Amino acid sequence: MSRSPTAVAQRRIQSELRDWLQHPPDGCKLVQYEDLRTWVIQLLGPESPCQPQLYTGQTFHLRILFSERYPLEPPEVTFLPPSPVHPHIYTNGHICLDILYDGHNGGWSPALTINKVALSLRSMLASNTDNRRPPGDADYCARMRGRSPKETRWEFEDDSV
Repeated sequence: MSRSPTAVAQRRIQSELRDWLQHPPDGCKLVQYEDLRTWVIQLLGPESPCQPQLYTGQTFHLRILFSERYPLEPPEVTFLPPSPVHPHIYTNGHICLDILYDGHNGGWSPALTINKVALSLRSMLASNTDNRRPPGDADYCARMRGRSPKETRWEFEDDSV
């Protein structure tokens, strides 16, 4: 059972919500939020006039679950089904991206915002040219059924996609 956010977390989430509503990132829309703890964001597949994009015309949804210690800890960010086919996105919506995790070689910083996370995910999609799932996708999804991606010990080595 999750605890209520601290006063610091509540102020920060409210501040980010105000900022998001006034200045949503390109291609992103907040479609739902519940008691500040859970947001659902619509992410449009990025388009580029220079190269064909794998995700043009597609729409995805992200679920953001804020912890009681946000922003000292990262929120849990997952794609809702169907998740994009991408070498760093598992069928269950878990995302292998360092800024979403702290601890062992994670890149989360309290200076990051959900606005910046959404832009990073759109950028990750825009740079992908390989329409495939991560290696071991089926095994990972079976092993992690119903569990948080924060329970995974990620190895962040591939910055090509």
